[in-house]
Amino acid sequence: MIPTDNTRILRVACADATGIIHRVTGVLAEFGLNVIEQEEFVDGETRRFFLRTGFTGDAVNETIEAAVRKAVDDEESFVSVRDRSPRKIAILVTKEAHCIGDLLVRDFSGELNAEIVCVLGNHETLREFVEKFGLPFVHVPSQGLSREEHDAAVLEALAPFAPEILVFAKYMRIIGQGFIDHYENRIINIHHSFLPAFIGARPYHQAYQRGVKIIGATAHIVTGDLDAGPIIAQDIVSVRHSHGVEDMIQSGRNVEKIVLARGLRLLLDDRVFVHGNRTVIFD
Repeated sequence: MIPTDNTRILRVACADATGIIHRVTGVLAEFGLNVIEQEEFVDGETRRFFLRTGFTGDAVNETIEAAVRKAVDDEESFVSVRDRSPRKIAILVTKEAHCIGDLLVRDFSGELNAEIVCVLGNHETLREFVEKFGLPFVHVPSQGLSREEHDAAVLEALAPFAPEILVFAKYMRIIGQGFIDHYENRIINIHHSFLPAFIGARPYHQAYQRGVKIIGATAHIVTGDLDAGPIIAQDIVSVRHSHGVEDMIQSGRNVEKIVLARGLRLLLDDRVFVHGNRTVIFD
């Protein structure tokens, strides 16, 4: 559900300690703020504490953040306060239309708490489709460029739009660490869940030959480890013996677009904490 109120979200990740919830909520009380929703979690192995709190009231975000940091007394703490206004996102594509199509329809219907500032592609294939929704399409070809050169060109093209989050909607390019660092923990990708089996081209054909019985999709944060970043959302559908390769491909596309939309909405609503190569998700 897209927020329609003036709720703000406080997120905290820090070392666990006795009374930590009391200390954090005490700060909010001192500012006269009203807590209306709250979830917390402690990772048993690392003893890290995670908190997501929705609150209302008047106080400057930066002032709240500074006070909470002081209260948790942890040099490695993460503290963020953000209102629930739409976040700027850019969607990166190659040639496949199912994921971008689903996101554009959801955006048109008002389902995403986001402002799509542009769609960027390394091919022109989807320009006409994207422009039907009144969105700018930016073409940054990769032919004749090294990975580093193309990464730099994409970053330059995105800069005027100032997106907060990048969505790889079947963007079939491997990006370098420099690009990832520019949007650290703010790039979401989608792919089939056959990995690490059936790598490379024609994964559904490979899966068909092996007689797989489920097809899945994974939405994850992009890191330097190819297709192995912290997982945000996953789902599966069953495969029958009567399904041919094309049936499996269509089923895969269906689950990919649903999982990508789910993962993106979790990010947009500040429900995802990256914790090493895992995630803590308050959903």
